[in-house]
Amino acid sequence: MNAVDRLLQRWRIRKAAPYVRDGGCVLDIGCYDGALIDYLGPRVARAVGIDPLATPRQDRNVTILRGRVPGDSRLELGSFDCVTMLAALEHFDDPVAVTEDCFRLLRPGGRLVLTVPHSVVDHIVNTMVRLGIAEGMDLEAHHGYDVRTTEPMFSRAGFRLVAKRSFELGLNRLYVFEKPGPDR
Repeated sequence: MNAVDRLLQRWRIRKAAPYVRDGGCVLDIGCYDGALIDYLGPRVARAVGIDPLATPRQDRNVTILRGRVPGDSRLELGSFDCVTMLAALEHFDDPVAVTEDCFRLLRPGGRLVLTVPHSVVDHIVNTMVRLGIAEGMDLEAHHGYDVRTTEPMFSRAGFRLVAKRSFELGLNRLYVFEKPGPDR
């Protein structure tokens, strides 16, 4: 990652982190280098990151796995208080399957915190890559994701929308959903 990529990553992390409750168990899907987990640090009791490009590591309360969601059998269903996906959902072939897996991975009352870019970001990133100011990613791996499908897709999976915000000049959206629980 170059400086622009890191800046955008930190911006997403700062927007999402306040929605992660202290003391819980967090799963970061699409964790890449574990930056969100490192940022959350001692705020959480345990953190697991998973990404097909991750460098695996195991620390006292942090586990980074090379793998994929949905369906990684190392992730225990109903064991997470929070699932995060920052700039990751648009990279999945089947985002509906991911939403359903997130629902199964969360405990009742758990939160899902995610960011997704507006589709115009693909054009901006292409230009930035051509100009050499961003490394970018496989934009074809965005699968033509339409940010307008986010809310209905997670609602159909059983989630309740808690918060929705635009940031990065309206080019990104932050969503916070909760899995219904006995006291929520």
